[in-house]
Amino acid sequence: MTDTVLSVWRRVGSMLARAPSVLASAVLFTLMAMTFFDVILRSVFNDPIEAATELTRLFMAIMVFSALPLVSWHGEHIVVDLFDGFFNAAAARIRDAAVNLISGALLLWPALRVWQLAARAREYGDVTEYLHIPQFYIAYFIAVTTFATAVALLARGAAFAVAPSLVAARESNYAE
Repeated sequence: MTDTVLSVWRRVGSMLARAPSVLASAVLFTLMAMTFFDVILRSVFNDPIEAATELTRLFMAIMVFSALPLVSWHGEHIVVDLFDGFFNAAAARIRDAAVNLISGALLLWPALRVWQLAARAREYGDVTEYLHIPQFYIAYFIAVTTFATAVALLARGAAFAVAPSLVAARESNYAE
Protein backbone atom coordinates (compact mmCIF):
# COMPACT_ATOMS: atom_id res chain seq x y z
CA MET A 1 0.00 0.00 0.00
CA THR A 2 2.78 2.43 0.93
CA ASP A 3 4.67 1.67 -2.29
CA THR A 4 1.53 2.44 -4.31
CA VAL A 5 1.03 5.79 -2.58
CA LEU A 6 4.70 6.64 -3.03
CA SER A 7 4.51 5.70 -6.70
CA VAL A 8 1.48 7.95 -7.20
CA TRP A 9 3.22 10.86 -5.48
CA ARG A 10 6.30 10.36 -7.64
CA ARG A 11 4.18 10.44 -10.80
CA VAL A 12 2.33 13.55 -9.60
CA GLY A 13 5.64 15.20 -8.73
CA SER A 14 7.07 14.29 -12.12
CA MET A 15 4.05 15.77 -13.90
CA LEU A 16 4.24 18.95 -11.82
CA ALA A 17 7.95 19.27 -12.58
CA ARG A 18 7.24 19.05 -16.31
CA ALA A 19 4.23 21.40 -16.27
CA PRO A 20 6.21 24.65 -16.65
CA SER A 21 8.13 23.25 -19.63
CA VAL A 22 4.94 22.01 -21.25
CA LEU A 23 3.28 25.39 -20.69
CA ALA A 24 6.26 27.29 -22.13
CA SER A 25 6.38 24.95 -25.14
CA ALA A 26 2.65 25.27 -25.81
CA VAL A 27 2.81 29.06 -25.56
CA LEU A 28 5.86 29.16 -27.86
CA PHE A 29 4.04 27.04 -30.44
CA THR A 30 0.94 29.26 -30.18
CA LEU A 31 3.11 32.36 -30.57
CA MET A 32 4.78 30.88 -33.63
CA ALA A 33 1.44 29.93 -35.23
CA MET A 34 -0.05 33.35 -34.46
CA THR A 35 2.96 35.11 -35.98
CA PHE A 36 2.75 32.91 -39.09
CA PHE A 37 -0.94 33.65 -39.60
CA ASP A 38 -0.42 37.33 -38.85
CA VAL A 39 2.22 37.57 -41.58
CA ILE A 40 0.03 35.68 -44.06
CA LEU A 41 -3.04 37.79 -43.27
CA ARG A 42 -1.01 41.00 -43.42
CA SER A 43 0.75 40.15 -46.68
CA VAL A 44 -2.02 38.45 -48.64
CA PHE A 45 -5.19 40.12 -47.37
CA ASN A 46 -3.77 43.33 -45.89
CA ASP A 47 -5.69 42.45 -42.71
CA PRO A 48 -3.33 41.70 -39.80
CA ILE A 49 -4.38 40.22 -36.48
CA GLU A 50 -5.27 43.35 -34.49
CA ALA A 51 -4.32 41.95 -31.10
CA ALA A 52 -1.08 40.28 -32.22
CA THR A 53 1.15 42.73 -30.37
CA GLU A 54 -0.89 42.39 -27.20
CA LEU A 55 -0.89 38.59 -27.40
CA THR A 56 2.83 38.54 -28.13
CA ARG A 57 3.50 40.49 -24.93
CA LEU A 58 1.34 38.16 -22.88
CA PHE A 59 2.78 35.02 -24.47
CA MET A 60 6.36 36.21 -23.96
CA ALA A 61 5.69 36.88 -20.28
CA ILE A 62 4.11 33.46 -19.82
CA MET A 63 6.94 31.75 -21.70
CA VAL A 64 9.77 33.45 -19.84
CA PHE A 65 8.32 33.29 -16.36
CA SER A 66 7.07 29.71 -16.63
CA ALA A 67 10.55 28.52 -17.54
CA LEU A 68 12.42 30.69 -15.01
CA PRO A 69 12.09 28.43 -11.93
CA LEU A 70 13.36 25.37 -13.84
CA VAL A 71 16.18 27.28 -15.49
CA SER A 72 17.20 28.61 -12.09
CA TRP A 73 17.06 25.23 -10.35
CA HIS A 74 19.13 23.55 -13.07
CA GLY A 75 21.64 26.43 -13.15
CA GLU A 76 21.10 26.99 -16.87
CA HIS A 77 21.38 30.76 -16.85
CA ILE A 78 23.93 32.32 -19.14
CA VAL A 79 27.15 32.68 -17.19
CA VAL A 80 30.52 34.19 -17.89
CA ASP A 81 33.28 32.06 -16.44
CA LEU A 82 36.07 34.63 -16.36
CA PHE A 83 37.05 33.83 -12.78
CA ASP A 84 36.31 30.09 -12.62
CA GLY A 85 40.01 29.30 -12.96
CA PHE A 86 40.70 31.09 -9.67
CA PHE A 87 38.40 28.79 -7.67
CA ASN A 88 39.18 25.24 -6.60
CA ALA A 89 36.28 22.79 -6.18
CA ALA A 90 35.54 23.71 -2.53
CA ALA A 91 35.69 27.45 -3.18
CA ALA A 92 33.47 27.07 -6.26
CA ARG A 93 30.84 25.26 -4.18
CA ILE A 94 30.93 28.03 -1.56
CA ARG A 95 30.72 30.70 -4.27
CA ASP A 96 27.81 28.96 -5.99
CA ALA A 97 25.99 28.48 -2.69
CA ALA A 98 26.42 32.16 -1.83
CA VAL A 99 25.38 33.39 -5.29
CA ASN A 100 22.25 31.21 -5.29
CA LEU A 101 21.27 32.10 -1.71
CA ILE A 102 21.77 35.83 -2.26
CA SER A 103 19.96 35.76 -5.61
CA GLY A 104 17.05 33.81 -4.13
CA ALA A 105 16.76 36.15 -1.16
CA LEU A 106 16.92 39.25 -3.36
CA LEU A 107 14.29 37.83 -5.73
CA LEU A 108 11.72 37.67 -2.92
CA TRP A 109 11.30 41.46 -3.00
CA PRO A 110 10.34 41.68 -6.71
CA ALA A 111 7.95 38.73 -6.24
CA LEU A 112 6.24 40.54 -3.38
CA ARG A 113 6.16 43.82 -5.30
CA VAL A 114 4.64 42.23 -8.41
CA TRP A 115 2.04 40.56 -6.18
CA GLN A 116 1.13 44.00 -4.81
CA LEU A 117 0.93 45.44 -8.33
CA ALA A 118 -1.31 42.55 -9.39
CA ALA A 119 -3.62 43.26 -6.47
CA ARG A 120 -3.73 46.92 -7.49
CA ALA A 121 -4.48 46.02 -11.13
CA ARG A 122 -7.29 43.78 -9.92
CA GLU A 123 -8.68 46.54 -7.70
CA TYR A 124 -8.54 49.12 -10.50
CA GLY A 125 -9.96 46.72 -13.08
CA ASP A 126 -7.04 47.16 -15.51
CA VAL A 127 -7.54 45.27 -18.77
CA THR A 128 -5.57 44.86 -21.97
CA GLU A 129 -6.27 47.23 -24.85
CA TYR A 130 -7.81 45.02 -27.54
CA LEU A 131 -8.96 41.82 -25.88
CA HIS A 132 -9.89 43.32 -22.50
CA ILE A 133 -8.12 40.56 -20.61
CA PRO A 134 -7.76 41.48 -16.92
CA GLN A 135 -4.10 42.34 -16.39
CA PHE A 136 -3.96 40.97 -12.88
CA TYR A 137 -4.02 37.38 -14.19
CA ILE A 138 -0.65 37.71 -15.86
CA ALA A 139 0.71 39.81 -12.99
CA TYR A 140 -0.24 37.15 -10.43
CA PHE A 141 1.31 34.51 -12.70
CA ILE A 142 4.55 36.51 -12.83
CA ALA A 143 4.51 36.99 -9.06
CA VAL A 144 3.96 33.28 -8.36
CA THR A 145 6.65 32.14 -10.78
CA THR A 146 9.09 34.75 -9.48
CA PHE A 147 8.44 33.50 -5.97
CA ALA A 148 8.95 29.91 -7.20
CA THR A 149 12.22 31.02 -8.77
CA ALA A 150 13.34 32.56 -5.48
CA VAL A 151 12.50 29.31 -3.67
CA ALA A 152 14.35 27.31 -6.34
CA LEU A 153 17.45 29.49 -5.97
CA LEU A 154 17.32 29.29 -2.16
CA ALA A 155 16.94 25.50 -2.33
CA ARG A 156 19.78 25.27 -4.86
CA GLY A 157 21.99 27.43 -2.65
CA ALA A 158 21.16 25.33 0.41
CA ALA A 159 21.88 22.17 -1.56
CA PHE A 160 25.27 23.53 -2.61
CA ALA A 161 26.03 24.36 1.02
CA VAL A 162 24.76 21.15 2.62
CA ALA A 163 24.65 18.42 -0.04
CA PRO A 164 26.28 19.48 -3.32
CA SER A 165 25.70 16.02 -4.77
CA LEU A 166 21.96 16.86 -4.96
CA VAL A 167 22.63 19.68 -7.40
CA ALA A 168 23.56 18.95 -10.99
CA ALA A 169 26.79 20.90 -11.08
CA ARG A 170 28.99 21.75 -14.00
CA GLU A 171 31.79 19.18 -13.98
CA SER A 172 34.49 21.73 -14.74
CA ASN A 173 33.81 23.68 -11.54
CA TYR A 174 34.03 20.72 -9.19
CA ALA A 175 36.66 18.46 -10.68
CA GLU A 176 39.31 17.85 -8.08
